[in-house]
Amino acid sequence: MEAAVPDPASAIALVTGANRGIGREIARQLAELGYTVLVCARRSEAAEAAVTDMAGRALPRRLDVTDDRSVDELARSVTAEFGRLDVLVNNAAINYDTGARAADADLDDVRRTLETNLFGAWRTAAAFLPLLRRSPHPRIVNVSSESGSLATMSGGTPAYGVSKAALNVLTLKLADELRADGILVNSVCPGWVATDMGGPSGGPVASGAAGVVWAATLPDSGPTGGFFRHGQPLDW
Repeated sequence: MEAAVPDPASAIALVTGANRGIGREIARQLAELGYTVLVCARRSEAAEAAVTDMAGRALPRRLDVTDDRSVDELARSVTAEFGRLDVLVNNAAINYDTGARAADADLDDVRRTLETNLFGAWRTAAAFLPLLRRSPHPRIVNVSSESGSLATMSGGTPAYGVSKAALNVLTLKLADELRADGILVNSVCPGWVATDMGGPSGGPVASGAAGVVWAATLPDSGPTGGFFRHGQPLDW
């Protein structure tokens, strides 16, 4: 009988924005489990530096999620090298705009944020769907934030909050459309962690990353179209 979860020794994972912070820790944990992990960053040098002390098979790759050509080039490369993709973690994100307000936000800044946080994930998912469909246990994890929860949302951080709310909508749309393909699609909030974006007062990065890895390694019977933190459901 076919295993209900991917075999880490043969599984291929791709993590965007993986040269630092939560993305780097997600990549490290997946590599430690035995996955071949494509550690992606906008600059090749940053990706190469990120993998220097990772255990397992962590491979640096250049990827700018805001650039169609960059995304398409990597998709072609993964097709040629591996023939499939088992896990896509859309982690790349920018601009936790704590000093801004929706009432007078700089809309150019909002557009720039959406280009990475929403359209970057959307563009990457679309480009890699043919490869995910070749996987026996495909998973997409969108790294979101409780800042995007409509149930708890308040004022401030307009660009970031709107981008994460929109990313959650994308999760729901993809989860429903890809259910028949067996592709599990979930949003995960890693919580407030001590990264460049979260600041030094945040919690352990490893703990936040573990929640993302949980969603990336779900069994076939696991949830899809959900919003989670540390494996527990969050309100949309």
